[in-house]
Amino acid sequence: MINPYETRKLVSEYLFFHYAEETDFSGDIPVPREALHFPVRLVAELADHERGVKSALDLGCAVGRSTFELARFAQCVIGVDYSAAFIGVAETLRCDGRHSCEILVEGERTAEFTARIPAGIDVSRVSFETGDATALRTDIGRFDLVLAANLLCRLPDPGKFLGSLPDLVAPGGQLLLATPFSWLPEFTDPRNWIGGRPGTGSSWDALRLALEPHFDLQLKKEMPFLIREHSRKYQYGVSLGSRWIRRS
Repeated sequence: MINPYETRKLVSEYLFFHYAEETDFSGDIPVPREALHFPVRLVAELADHERGVKSALDLGCAVGRSTFELARFAQCVIGVDYSAAFIGVAETLRCDGRHSCEILVEGERTAEFTARIPAGIDVSRVSFETGDATALRTDIGRFDLVLAANLLCRLPDPGKFLGSLPDLVAPGGQLLLATPFSWLPEFTDPRNWIGGRPGTGSSWDALRLALEPHFDLQLKKEMPFLIREHSRKYQYGVSLGSRWIRRS
C-alpha cells in the first residue's frame, strides 16, 4: 500500500488542517467552529504552561503547526514525522515562513491556499526530521514535554510506542496525548490494537493500564477536530486528549 501521507492530496489537506484561519472558510458551507485550529488547541489546552519546558518533542508532527506552537514557550523543539513529504513542507515553512498549495474545491476545480507561520514564533528554536515514532534515533534524548497527537492509532505497534515513553519523558515532564482511537487494519494489525476488540475493554482503559506504572494522569479532555477534503466534505472527529506527568 502506498503511504497516503506522502501524497500531494494529503499534504494539501494537512496544510489546510494545520494553518487555515476562519476567514479561509468564508466561501465554504458553515463548519463547526469549535473543531478548528486543532494543532493550536492541543498546545494551548493540554500543556501545563506553568511548568518550565526547555525541550519538547512533537511526535507525528505532520506539517508542523503544533511544533511551532510549542516553540512559543519551549526553548528547543523537535518535530518528527514518518512522512518525508510532511517534513519537507514543515521545513519549507520553517525556512520561508510560508508555503502555497492547491486545495480541492469540487471535482477538478482547485484554489490556492497559502499556509503561514503565525507571528511571535522563534523558528530558530525548531527543527524537523523524518523518523519512526517506534524506532527513534538512539541519541534523541529526554524531553520536558512530549506531544503525540492523532498518532497512536496509525502506528503498526502502538504498544511498543507506549512502552518507549518513560525513556522519552524526563522525570516531572509532561506527556500530551490525543487520539480518536480510529483503529484500522491497514495501519495496525488488529492483534496490536490497544483495546477496541471484543473482550478487551475500551482503548482508554488499555491506555491507562499501559501508562499508569510510570505516569500520573493530570488532565483528560475531549478535543474535536475537522479535516477538510473539499468545500462540502469534511472529516469530523473527536480525539481524547490527556496530560500525564512522568513520575520521578
